[in-house]
Amino acid sequence: MNQPSDTALPLLYTYRRCPYAMRARMALLVAQQPFEAIEVVLRDKPAALLALSPKGTVPVLQLTDGQVIDESWDIMGWALQRSGCVSWWTLAQSNQNLDLLRRNDGDFKHHLDRYKYPQRYDLDNGQRDQHRAAAVAALLLPLEERLTSAPYLGGDAPCATDLAIFPFVRQFAAVEKAWFEALALPAVQRWLAQWVNSPLFETCMAKPGQKPI
Repeated sequence: MNQPSDTALPLLYTYRRCPYAMRARMALLVAQQPFEAIEVVLRDKPAALLALSPKGTVPVLQLTDGQVIDESWDIMGWALQRSGCVSWWTLAQSNQNLDLLRRNDGDFKHHLDRYKYPQRYDLDNGQRDQHRAAAVAALLLPLEERLTSAPYLGGDAPCATDLAIFPFVRQFAAVEKAWFEALALPAVQRWLAQWVNSPLFETCMAKPGQKPI
């Protein structure tokens, strides 16, 4: 890998389908911050990635001055606070939004993994369904309450919390699409569909070589 320079773009080590990497890519796109995306094969992580961040998880952002940011929320903060989109970040700092982020990255992610990959955790169907129900209670019910009164988690405007949570809700909804669509969560379903069908997400999910990021 080339050494960082003042003329180089920030390097983002990413994996297209990883929800943590999705939130980072979307924030960089919102901020109109150019970057070079390096798609990582998780079974064969490049030595350059491991040298920057020994934990070996994506996303990892290497700035042009050599600084490394290896947490997705921190990458979002770096991008949004230095752009003309500061409101995306400031609106995300409310206690309600920080609570939703903690729920998403904590209990919801825990139950989502066990619902989506029960064989990985040696769970039977009953245990899997318990995790499905627990995931709904952990995040989707409070999210429905918030989105019933406003279209976005930033109120009338979207914020970083929308970007941070959306990829995980999308992942949950895709496990059993018909079951999810039958839930009495109309505000969450509307919000999810809006993000899934947005030009921002389309650009975020473009395959390497398909569209420039």
